[in-house]
Amino acid sequence: MGRRADRRKVLRLRDGVATARPDTLAVEEPLEMRVNGSSLSVTMRTPGDDFELAAGFLVSEGVIGVPDDVVGIRYCDEGRPDPTYNVLDVTLAPHVTLPDLTRNFYVSSSCGVCGKDSLDAVRTATRWSVADDPLRVPAGLLAVLPDRLREGQAIFERTGGLHAAALFTAGGELLCVREDVGRHNAVDKVVGWALTEGRLPLAGCVLQVSGRASFELVQKAWMAGVPLLTAVSAPSTLAVDLAREAGMTLVGFVRDGGMNVYAGEERVGVPLPATAGGP
Repeated sequence: MGRRADRRKVLRLRDGVATARPDTLAVEEPLEMRVNGSSLSVTMRTPGDDFELAAGFLVSEGVIGVPDDVVGIRYCDEGRPDPTYNVLDVTLAPHVTLPDLTRNFYVSSSCGVCGKDSLDAVRTATRWSVADDPLRVPAGLLAVLPDRLREGQAIFERTGGLHAAALFTAGGELLCVREDVGRHNAVDKVVGWALTEGRLPLAGCVLQVSGRASFELVQKAWMAGVPLLTAVSAPSTLAVDLAREAGMTLVGFVRDGGMNVYAGEERVGVPLPATAGGP
């Protein structure tokens, strides 16, 4: 529900010439997520795939892990004749332990962990290990994933203002791509899709993200059972430390045919240098 892009008037300056024209911008709106009727979180997001966003967020928080953990997700119109579709409620199955609703927090579109009480709270216990995942991917394949991700960014092509995350198989097959103003939201949407499809844990898969690789993205990938996370920009020190702790492969600066492997080098197939006199 809701528009993902909208038009706004802009004064365009080019080569000393000013022209008034409409421009297409990515939509950013708040989404309140409730669990069993009680408010849990408010996040700034691009409308669309909201149910996946909520499901993926709860996976990242360690609340759910299989489709049967969720009874249903619905928008709350609060009896309004013109519902905003900016409030939704997730009904969890009776066997699921409710999250700490006293830890209600606001999440901006730029940061998915700002509301955490402490760094220790961020290190949510995952139900799946990635350390022993036998995934191996040639470096040449990883090098082309950003372009394949970009090809799937329909809204980015119109606005230039959205992050994206995409899930690939070890052979490079695109399984899912999602866009959002928040990179953490884009990942949650992909993880939520995987939950509803019964694909968790995402063993043997590669998660490609636009922008940088932050601690929160490594955590979300780990919580979903992803063994290899790759980004077009730089990781943070905490992201590298967590990837090494998890046994995950973390690759950054994937651009122009090159990349930096910061953790889990054994999963990246690197061609041997040519020997003297060889082809």
